[in-house]
Amino acid sequence: MTVFLIAEVKITDDKWVPEYAAVVHDIAAKHGGKYLSRSGNIQVIEGQPLETTLIALLQFPDERAAMAFVNDPEYAPYGKSRQEGSESRFQLIDDTDIAGTIPYLGKG
Repeated sequence: MTVFLIAEVKITDDKWVPEYAAVVHDIAAKHGGKYLSRSGNIQVIEGQPLETTLIALLQFPDERAAMAFVNDPEYAPYGKSRQEGSESRFQLIDDTDIAGTIPYLGKG
């Protein structure tokens, strides 16, 4: 079942960003991951804005692949640099519909 990793990041020290941006997408791809977006162009349409400076959305073939990416030893130094230079939240969601009324999504 397809899953999406949503990374919400508030950069506090941007030293890590250039190397992370240049390398991490290849590590994600090694696990079947694909960036759908990695953007700082955030528009709050409803609710109170968070202090997020960028949001990345990655698609993986399944939860196992997403977790393999996050736990990959090759990713570890980049993840550590991101954690030290930002306030980050990674969330994983699947491609289901909790209400079960959208026919092209699985029932959640």
